Amino acid sequence: MPACRRCSRFFRFLALAATVALVSGCGYNDFQRLDEQSKSAWAEVLNQYQRRADLIPNLVATVKGEASFEQETLTRVIEARSRATAIQVTPEMLDDPQAMERFQQAQGQLGSALSRLLVVAEAYPNLRANQAFQDLRVQLEGTENRITVARNKYIQSVQEYNVLARSFPTNLTAMVFSYKPKAGFTVANEAEISRPPTVDFGGQPAQPAR
Repeated sequence: MPACRRCSRFFRFLALAATVALVSGCGYNDFQRLDEQSKSAWAEVLNQYQRRADLIPNLVATVKGEASFEQETLTRVIEARSRATAIQVTPEMLDDPQAMERFQQAQGQLGSALSRLLVVAEAYPNLRANQAFQDLRVQLEGTENRITVARNKYIQSVQEYNVLARSFPTNLTAMVFSYKPKAGFTVANEAEISRPPTVDFGGQPAQPAR
């Protein structure tokens, strides 16, 4: 009887070892690693977008000090910021293409509104000479660079994850454990949305209020 129990334990151990080997060989551990990697990369993307949003109130307050600055441009920035911060994409929503598209479009529209504000500000000598405005502008430019870096890291991590999810035999593991492909960032589309606008002052720079 003891011998039978020992045999039973041995065969259970073999079955467990075979299961572990099978799961590992089919990419289970890689799914765990890449899933966490993509979530971490996405968290950094959100951090940088939030950093940009946090700079905008001070920028708007500084620009409002220029009495003749066009109100429509400021309103667009304020409204775009409100829309962008209202749309949240949690790590659990990364496999939802519609949610990602809404988020990206809102962020792209905010980038476009900010670009217009900065272009228009070039026509105001008082703003160009305002140190607080220039400091905020530098911070925004640095944040845009950080957004680009963070976004590229996220795109790369999603590509690695999605290749694993769609390749054989790891796609079988994806089906068994419900690892769905994640929605990526369409950088070209956001770049188009965020393209700095052409602002025509009719050949005459705007005159600051005296």
